[in-house]
Amino acid sequence: MFQFIRVNMADLSVKTEDIPKEYEGLGGRGLTSAILAKEVEPTCSAIGPNNKLIFAPGLLGGTNCANSGRISVGAKSPLTGGIKEANSGGQAGQYLARLGIAAIVLEGLPQDGKLYKLWVGKDKYELSPAEDLKGLGNYATIDRLREQFGGKAGFISIGQAGEWKLAGASVAFTDKEGRPTRHAGRGGLGAVMGSKGLKAIIIDPTGGEIAPIKDKEAFNQAAKRFAKALQEHPVTSQGLPTYGTDILINIINEAGGLPTRNFSSGRFEGADKVSGETLNKITAERKGNPTHGCMSGCVIRCSGIFVDKNGQYVSKWPEYETVWAWGPNCGIDDLDAIARIDRACDDIGVDTIEIGNAVAVAMEGGLKAFGDAAGVEELIAEVGKGTPLGRILGSGAGLVGKVFGVHRVPVVKNQALPAYDPRAVKGVGVTYATSPMGADHTAGYAVATNIMNVGGQVDPLKSEGQVELSSSLQAVTAFIDTAGLCLFVAFPVMDIPDAFAAIVDMVNAKYGLNLTSDDVNTLGKRVLGMEKDFNRRAGFTSLDDRLPEFFRTEKLPPHNTVFDVPDADLDSVLDFDS
Repeated sequence: MFQFIRVNMADLSVKTEDIPKEYEGLGGRGLTSAILAKEVEPTCSAIGPNNKLIFAPGLLGGTNCANSGRISVGAKSPLTGGIKEANSGGQAGQYLARLGIAAIVLEGLPQDGKLYKLWVGKDKYELSPAEDLKGLGNYATIDRLREQFGGKAGFISIGQAGEWKLAGASVAFTDKEGRPTRHAGRGGLGAVMGSKGLKAIIIDPTGGEIAPIKDKEAFNQAAKRFAKALQEHPVTSQGLPTYGTDILINIINEAGGLPTRNFSSGRFEGADKVSGETLNKITAERKGNPTHGCMSGCVIRCSGIFVDKNGQYVSKWPEYETVWAWGPNCGIDDLDAIARIDRACDDIGVDTIEIGNAVAVAMEGGLKAFGDAAGVEELIAEVGKGTPLGRILGSGAGLVGKVFGVHRVPVVKNQALPAYDPRAVKGVGVTYATSPMGADHTAGYAVATNIMNVGGQVDPLKSEGQVELSSSLQAVTAFIDTAGLCLFVAFPVMDIPDAFAAIVDMVNAKYGLNLTSDDVNTLGKRVLGMEKDFNRRAGFTSLDDRLPEFFRTEKLPPHNTVFDVPDADLDSVLDFDS
């Protein structure tokens, strides 16, 4: 029997309850958004007592389905002011699901202003003081917790940025080796965890077991079909395992959509130096590990291990968005510097996309020169120290633009844009503008079809077809997030019809349902509807579903295009009832 754990930080109580009827049939993003929509007043302070922070594995969590161990983190966002779900790999999702936990819901604020940690085991839960962890980065925090709780546990934690409640703060999750390298980065949810006074969650998997399945034979057959699709598709079986997500650097650069020096150009002259091909080459030369899974059950294994020139561990392979944020967007072509910055961001606990954009905006404002890698490392150190400048940078690109008087500030709903310029990849521009989450490529990855010809082909430089593409992908993605699957399963799902059918069959077999493909698409639309309604009640209007003005007025080299999808078309994207 799956249950909720409700943790009230005001009276330091921990209680369990059966899943309320209105939340049955939901997991992951669907569950976090449903709880927020019903239980949180949308106009509340994001770091005040009435916000809630929810951790939820997906519908397929705790099973032998490949790549099903993602975990969703939900709250009202301190960055956007709207609803937020950020998800992560690591061990926590599978561990919670196998312990029979559908969600951990954090409520209230501690009255004493102190820090706490939550231990979660099989039918046992304990909240205890964590003052000894105050001020520690994620790496030191996990080292200390592993000494106390052992190496088999999974850990969730915040660094200094979360304690300081910075709007760019992330929530860290440990990988299979117990390193805090996986992050729910977007939207500042680490600040919500910090406001709750919770430094860490320890998940002891002892006694956990495979989640109950109504029809095991049908489930296993569908799981095999799904794994086969992942192992056959060239992106998930060849490209990602070999070059990581950083394989996209050269691809997007060639397409003219790689945002460079704060979105002033679509190509970076040093792209090859920071590409996935180069990342793989130097990793092999240094005897690092180019193929590594961020969580148990991953068959894609796109998360390599980056080592320095002496073969010493630095960090996981920087993701494409991280390489871009600190590389082309800041004018830097040094992978070693980028990996060190990535390690520092993981340790401090900040979103690399948000803070990378913040630094690039500050560079345009004259704080440092583009290409100054050493200068960027100095700025990250300022964030880690919590200096006034560091806190400004750690609060995101929108605030930095105001402080330094910069007009080219790439944000939607105050959340910074990821690594695809919407003037050259217009489908993802529609997603940036209209997703309830703020600018977020993972909400509807139109890049797959615009650039990689996965699931068909829609010309990335034309406005035609982009609204339909983004709308469809946002609904499918909401379901994938609800199921707890890695975003990258979308590649075979879009190209191999049986891959999607296998997911539906697994959900049906696990829960004893008879859902069709149309039903799960409707579920995705239902999740988006809840999120859109939350934002509406928080005060958002159609004017918030827009890209910044400069994307419509400044032509992007080399194609010299602008974002020209009409506003009326943007307003129709999530209007599923029309």
